[in-house]
Amino acid sequence: MNRFVSYAHLNACKHDTAPCPNKCGSQIPRVMMTDHLTFTCNQRRANCEYCKTEFSGQGLEDHTGTCNQEPIYCEAKCGARILRGRMSVHRVKDCAKRLRRCPHCSREFSADTLAAHGATCSRSPLPCPQRCDTGPIPRSDIETHLRDECKALAIPCTFKEAGCRFKGPRNLLESHLEANTAAHLSLMVSLAGRQGQQIQMLKGAVAKLSTNYTGTLLWKVTDWASKMVEAKTKDGLELVSPPFYTSQYGYKLQASMFLNGNGPGEGTHVSVYIKVLPGDYDALLKWPFSHSITFTLFEQGTMNSGGQGGVAESFVPDPSWTNFQRPSHEPDSLGFGFPKFISHEMLTRRSFIKDDTVFLRVKVDPSKIVAV
Repeated sequence: MNRFVSYAHLNACKHDTAPCPNKCGSQIPRVMMTDHLTFTCNQRRANCEYCKTEFSGQGLEDHTGTCNQEPIYCEAKCGARILRGRMSVHRVKDCAKRLRRCPHCSREFSADTLAAHGATCSRSPLPCPQRCDTGPIPRSDIETHLRDECKALAIPCTFKEAGCRFKGPRNLLESHLEANTAAHLSLMVSLAGRQGQQIQMLKGAVAKLSTNYTGTLLWKVTDWASKMVEAKTKDGLELVSPPFYTSQYGYKLQASMFLNGNGPGEGTHVSVYIKVLPGDYDALLKWPFSHSITFTLFEQGTMNSGGQGGVAESFVPDPSWTNFQRPSHEPDSLGFGFPKFISHEMLTRRSFIKDDTVFLRVKVDPSKIVAV
């Protein structure tokens, strides 16, 4: 009895396998038969969800991914979803990312950027801004056209900077120049005069910026050997320093040097002098000039090594000396100083000359204290 029950159960057991009714050759548990017939049986019949064509199971698997009616995203990443069968047409005609050649410069751009390029393309044809009768002009040639060719552009006279106010068409400029030669010459003369004044003002400003207002002059005298030879062959040869001031609104001074000496020092010594020059603020200053003056000729290479440092001479002007009264427009030609400041023998014996150069400091001390 149990044996018959078992056979009957097997014929109906949902876990027992049975051959696929579509004769695909598969043995499928009865409980999974419905799913098999619907989804996995290669002999099943099914329709493509896009083109609705009926296929066998295997045919549908082969058809999937190739159906021309399936919408897919454009491979050029333009963002559009297009039926697979129309993709080639879309890529050629409609895709925003398809390449298009600029008709003016022949460069390639994506379709969605071509319009923006056209607004800046150097070869894009444009009408003349002055509306002359010249045909369309490439954008990059507009400037040249306006400068050299445009007949409608009103251009200024060649002598505009000199003051000529003419402005008219290019074809009238030549006749204007021919008819106004004398006027243009007069304008150029006036311009040259104004420019000369400006140059002088600039020179004055530069000179003021480079002026020494410290009250101390460090005078660097170069080419010493050649200047000494010249001084020995020319009587009274004098070297003069750049002018300097005791302050911005103070006394104006100038040092001088006779390399072969002057007066009692001639031929044996170097002589040094100081003189007062006419200054812009002399009317506000106290006269006579009474500040002490110190000349120092530096011995090079010894100032920071315990050496003597140099030779120095100082003096305080006597109020009765005419050299230090308020100067006229023709100041004293020599000034006051030391005819025997340093002998030629000492100059060469010690290291005052180095690299054919000497350094002389002239220091003004308003406290009147002689400082050596």
